Amino acid sequence: MPKEWIINQANMRWGLTRKNKVGAVSELIRTYSPKSVEDWETYYYENVYPKRYLEELGGRLYIKITEVCQAEIEDVTEEDCIDFIITLVINRTYDGYQSEIQTIYGQLQQALGVKVEPAPDEWDRGYNVDFFIKINEQYVGLQIKPAGYAYIPQIINELKFQKETHEKFTAKYGGKVFYIISVKEDKKKVIHNPEVIEEIREEIERLKKT
Repeated sequence: MPKEWIINQANMRWGLTRKNKVGAVSELIRTYSPKSVEDWETYYYENVYPKRYLEELGGRLYIKITEVCQAEIEDVTEEDCIDFIITLVINRTYDGYQSEIQTIYGQLQQALGVKVEPAPDEWDRGYNVDFFIKINEQYVGLQIKPAGYAYIPQIINELKFQKETHEKFTAKYGGKVFYIISVKEDKKKVIHNPEVIEEIREEIERLKKT
């Protein structure tokens, strides 16, 4: 597993399996609909890139890891590691907190005209809810995610679990849980899926009537 992690991180860094390097494999395999991995292998090598090309990409990745990464690792000092931990825990956590406030309070409160409040820790852990809107004695849940989160392997594995926790939240507190996708534009955090604002507004109106 450690070896695979190192290779995967290096591959993502240099993008050696991106579409522009190996072709649109997801679309290609759906179009071709192979019956077996051998069938897909033959099709790929004959119609997209030959095996030798993938071997060359693997060789380039090996050079990146053994030469570039190795040189960079040797250049890391204990002070670099200390500074990284402090910056991550203090500075970047605070920056992220300010970004969330700007996104949620600055845009959602203004658009919806309601108070948006940070969820208690037990809601974060138990229901995957970051913020909430209280309507009468019921609650709408909000979860903040960075743009592109659904394509991160770890997040994909968590989505089913999160859906279950969101359903439990709705069953207990009455309101749905909505994803707010945050993206940076011109150094500002903006809502990447603004259509969710109307969906939240409709949920608020529904809860007001119950």
